[in-house]
Amino acid sequence: MIVDRIGNKIDDIVELLLEDYSKKRDVDNMDIFSIPDKVVVVDILNKLLRLVYPGYYREHSWRSIHLERQLTVVIEDVSYNLSKQVAIALRYDPKYQDEDEQIVNDEAQEIVIAFLGKLPKIREYVNTDLQATFDGDPAADSKDDIVLSYPGLLAITINRIAHELWLLKVPLIPRMMTEYAHSETGIDIHPGATIGKFFCIDHGTGIVIGSTSVIGAHVKLYQGVTIGALSTKLGHKLHGTKRHPTLEDNVTVYSNASILGGETVIGKGAVIGGSSFITESVEPGARVSFKG
Repeated sequence: MIVDRIGNKIDDIVELLLEDYSKKRDVDNMDIFSIPDKVVVVDILNKLLRLVYPGYYREHSWRSIHLERQLTVVIEDVSYNLSKQVAIALRYDPKYQDEDEQIVNDEAQEIVIAFLGKLPKIREYVNTDLQATFDGDPAADSKDDIVLSYPGLLAITINRIAHELWLLKVPLIPRMMTEYAHSETGIDIHPGATIGKFFCIDHGTGIVIGSTSVIGAHVKLYQGVTIGALSTKLGHKLHGTKRHPTLEDNVTVYSNASILGGETVIGKGAVIGGSSFITESVEPGARVSFKG
């Protein structure tokens, strides 16, 4: 006779977990209606990618002859679900914590309307990123190759989407989007980072760009680059201050270089060699290399 040893213990395990959940720690929060839904946010993001790249991210039923109708369906779906998630997220802002539900819902809808109005701008920027990637990578067979397979462009695109929500002061959701991109691509770009047009990420794995980074136009980063903050004992007390570098236009940073600090400015046209460690400003047009 086969004895179901696990089945006999399930009730005990349930009781053990219920007791553990009752300790009221941060990890014990079970108020699911007060927390944005990660699965829903990722689904919204995938639908937004369909709006940014209508020929590349599509359902099997997508037909160009019905483009207007299908756009309407996708935008209605995104606006409805994103409004619900934004309304939940707004409660994390002290301004809305005790506000009337209808006021919060109205504000969420206004934010979503404003965000959707930014889609042409997002597409404009992404098109320049695609061009920069194609121009800078002789291994690219075509632009289709880049859109369909390059993790760098995917990470940049999601960041462009999340950044607009960040500018609209939506809590949590922008970071959820960029961390999804991080998990998919290995590229970590904070939604608060300001990034100019024609941004190119080559290979990309291990790139980190911090929240207060400012990156100009025609900047190219290779794998493993960190645009980060200096570690200090002040920690979270520095929240809201500029902690990350500024890279001016036409800067190139090669693999595994680290550029750190809010006062660090990499001048226009500078080239930072691989494995360099930079904590001071670099003059425009300079060439910096690591010599071990």
